[in-house]
Amino acid sequence: MIAFNIFKWIGELFTDVLFMPFNTIRAIALQDFGWWKANTINWLFLLILFVLLAYWMKESRRFVKEGTEDRA
Repeated sequence: MIAFNIFKWIGELFTDVLFMPFNTIRAIALQDFGWWKANTINWLFLLILFVLLAYWMKESRRFVKEGTEDRA
């Protein structure tokens, strides 16, 4: 019973206290801006990720063509 209460307290700590700022930000952003504008930063990070992945693949192909890739 004591272990159950400890895990219940940890769950309440995260859901009621530590995630409260995130819930507030989410509620305000969705109410005022809508889903697309609220997730603009996520789309920006995804775009940066795709650009960096494309650059990495281009450089990897270049090293394979030159035969200078690291073969241990």
